[in-house]
Amino acid sequence: QVQLVESGGGLVQAGGSLRLSCAASGRTFSTYAMGWFRQAPGKEREFVAALSGGITYYADSVKGRFTISRDNAKNTVYLQMNSLKLEDTAVYYCAAQYGYSGSYYYRTASSYDYWGQGTQVTVSS
Repeated sequence: QVQLVESGGGLVQAGGSLRLSCAASGRTFSTYAMGWFRQAPGKEREFVAALSGGITYYADSVKGRFTISRDNAKNTVYLQMNSLKLEDTAVYYCAAQYGYSGSYYYRTASSYDYWGQGTQVTVSS
């Protein structure tokens, strides 16, 4: 069982930066693939970034602006978000999964077993 708690969301102006954190419980954190997803009002949840085995995966919309990383000693995964745009406004969720491998699964929400409660990111003009 893994419990995930996100933090770091908030209000930021367009062009600014935020760093989201996701603290995980459990001694096997390092074995899980970790992902970030987001959901804007009236839209479906969408993939943002994932990290597994030292390999990172990004949605095209955030590539070059967002960076996912993890610190296994702290059981924490991060999402550094730079050059934020209005369209980045959403609730951001971190998620953990074990047992699937490959880009398709890392990008697919239904592949993930555990989810955090989400943290709101609002980008203003």
